Amino acid sequence: MKHVDKSRRDRRWMDAAAVLGVGLLLAACASTPPPMEELAVGRAAVERANGPAAVEAPAELAMARDKISRANAAYADKNYVRARQLAEQATADATLAEAQARSVRSQKALTEVREGIRQLREEMDRK
Repeated sequence: MKHVDKSRRDRRWMDAAAVLGVGLLLAACASTPPPMEELAVGRAAVERANGPAAVEAPAELAMARDKISRANAAYADKNYVRARQLAEQATADATLAEAQARSVRSQKALTEVREGIRQLREEMDRK
């Protein structure tokens, strides 16, 4: 009889442990805070990159816009982990778009300076 009681007790402990484990898992999923800050930073980064990157880095800017849009959709679906990931990726893509745009503008400015120097040398050679 003691053997039967011990097996029932063991089963109860295992059931209790399983319920506790499931409860902890659900609590962990439910405790993911909404990524309000990440979304705000992502939106601001995309907005900031909008002007300069629209011409010089359209592909990178399009990726950032797509990801912030998907982040907003994930947020609306309460998939906060995915929303956070996409918002962070959108921020990185927007930052890349801005850097690419600055690089292109710098390259254009360098080309103009070199052309100005070339023209000055030609004028000096004529005199």
